[in-house]
Amino acid sequence: MGNAERALEEKGIRLDKVPPAVAAYVPAKQVGNLVYTSGNDCRIDGVLMMTGKVGSDLTVEQGYAAARQVAINLLAVLKEHLGELDRIKQVVKMLAFVNSAPGFVEQPFVINGASDLLIEVFGEKGKHARSAISSNELPFDTPVEIELIVELEEA
Repeated sequence: MGNAERALEEKGIRLDKVPPAVAAYVPAKQVGNLVYTSGNDCRIDGVLMMTGKVGSDLTVEQGYAAARQVAINLLAVLKEHLGELDRIKQVVKMLAFVNSAPGFVEQPFVINGASDLLIEVFGEKGKHARSAISSNELPFDTPVEIELIVELEEA
């Protein structure tokens, strides 16, 4: 077991099996030493942990929890693709969307749920560039959708 998996285990976090894609895409695509993930949502065992718009249906704290779960799901995708999370040299970029109520402008605080987890698991290697964007709707009414780009250690 690598350091990243040990960090997850110490937090009581298990990585679910990656569900099949719901449309015409793959969960992860590698180009050279970069891996790009498709957008993920906050499912646990195939069911969204919550739905709705942050700022009306959900609080910032609930959005933060949803973003944290999305990061867990992204790590599951990366583990399935790579076999070992310790192959990740660094998290490069996060692109995050928040299903936002009209007038809601606290997207960065919601997405901190994902960013904080990546830093907890990978330390300095988990710090990344990021965009936290408002969306008026997201697929399946998920509160958060996130994609990642990670750089791999040289083989």
